[in-house]
Amino acid sequence: MEFLERIRREVRRAPGLFAASPAARPDRPAEAAAAARRQMAERWPEALERFRQEFERVNGVFHRVAGLDEVAGVIRDIAREKGAREVAAWAPGELGLDLRPSLEPQGVSIAVAPTDGRDDARRRHREAAARAPIGVTGADFALAETGTLILISGAGRPRSTSLLPDTHVAVFDRERLLETLEQVGVMLEALHADAERSMSGGVISFITGPSRTADIELTLTRGVHGPKEVHAIFVGTR
Repeated sequence: MEFLERIRREVRRAPGLFAASPAARPDRPAEAAAAARRQMAERWPEALERFRQEFERVNGVFHRVAGLDEVAGVIRDIAREKGAREVAAWAPGELGLDLRPSLEPQGVSIAVAPTDGRDDARRRHREAAARAPIGVTGADFALAETGTLILISGAGRPRSTSLLPDTHVAVFDRERLLETLEQVGVMLEALHADAERSMSGGVISFITGPSRTADIELTLTRGVHGPKEVHAIFVGTR
């Protein structure tokens, strides 16, 4: 037990390792979320720059485009660089755009996630995502302080699209930007409290850069438990 006591002593010496007190759940989640949105309406340029810095620090690749019509061009260039002929993507209603009209004439087929929830359709999309070199998703939130993409799974937006391909591309705009983990917690509480936007059964994924795995000898390997490469495309100029 001496070993455990040493660990406890070292933990106590590390200031800021643990919060002095746990964060309180908001009494009125919708109002707290609206307040966070008002803060971000003024601070989003600084938050975006912080996100870019932190995202690149964890080996993410950041892109910025003026509008949704430019997103397909970025994905086309990534596909060309990877020699990819197939892309798995969230359903257009979840992603915010349909990649098929732009990419399929270029010889890149798009495997679109099903929205009906049938087991056979979900299985086919998982198989397509496992084959596809690139998976394209949206992002429910983009956390500036750690460069983290936060995705909530559901119909038309399965986890497999971001998890199985070697390259994950996430598309988001300023409405998804948040500065702190506390704000993320507020937003998730608001979603839980909103019956019309229920997250029941959804999985929340926090993605901070490419997948990294190290063995006991500290040999670092990318892509063992997720993508080897992660791109973020920010849409908007103001």
